[in-house]
Amino acid sequence: MNASRIALVTGANQGLGRALVEGLAARMGAGDLVLLTGRDARRVAEAAAEVARLPTTRSQVQGRVLDVTDTDAIDRLAGELHQQYGGVDVVISNAVARVLPDESQSERADEFIDVSNTATHAILRSFGPVLRPGGRLLVVASSLGTLGHLDARLHPLFDGASLGQVEYAVESWRSAVHSRTSEEAGWPRWLNVPSKVAQVAAVRAVTAERRARDLADGTLIASVCPGMVDTATSRPWFSDFSQAQSPAEAARAVLDLVFAEGVDPALYGELVRFGKPLPWHDGAPLVEQDRMLRP
Repeated sequence: MNASRIALVTGANQGLGRALVEGLAARMGAGDLVLLTGRDARRVAEAAAEVARLPTTRSQVQGRVLDVTDTDAIDRLAGELHQQYGGVDVVISNAVARVLPDESQSERADEFIDVSNTATHAILRSFGPVLRPGGRLLVVASSLGTLGHLDARLHPLFDGASLGQVEYAVESWRSAVHSRTSEEAGWPRWLNVPSKVAQVAAVRAVTAERRARDLADGTLIASVCPGMVDTATSRPWFSDFSQAQSPAEAARAVLDLVFAEGVDPALYGELVRFGKPLPWHDGAPLVEQDRMLRP
């Protein structure tokens, strides 16, 4: 990537997003700029100032207010960065809505889907075209994003789908949740599973159209699984955190993907965990988790 590189991380006030910003700021150069984004202006400004003061920070760090549920705001920011800098070099889509196990999944569905899926679609549509040659666009998902975690009836909605078809599937799922027909149609009660599958499917859809061009100029677009991370979002869902990573530890493998020389074709468009692609069709429905959740 060229000098004066521009990097952007969404959902970056805390947890993994904050660790990704800190890692980018430490590994990029003095002429580069890392943009830390979130929707609370005060928290964004404080987080950016704290990262800028770290002794490991080498690049410039700025905070930008961005509500990822506002797709027009995503598009405006992409346009501004393209106009001001000629594009961006690194985009990491990391925003997620926190949902607790004792909360109703259907009552939280709109916010969760808007933050995790509608925003992912908008980032791919708006930032894909302004990603500079040799750039990196990574969507933080999880190993739950493999197709096998869904009921087989739902596989055709996502397997080989275009981005528009993925968007349609997500909105069909949303409607089914609200009409109380989602379980009858095979959708899992746990919002996280179809959301992650849809994120990975969206990345696969976009990369299917631009694979040859991106590989030719060293550009990488992929979804990434950072592994289990000990954060406020994940802690309520797991009883055993003995194997969990700190946000800083989890950020390393993602950042290694950002700063790797060239692009491994086996990783392009795939769900990548610790530098290895996860098979798209792997996984099995998580029945036990659904039994524990409120519909």
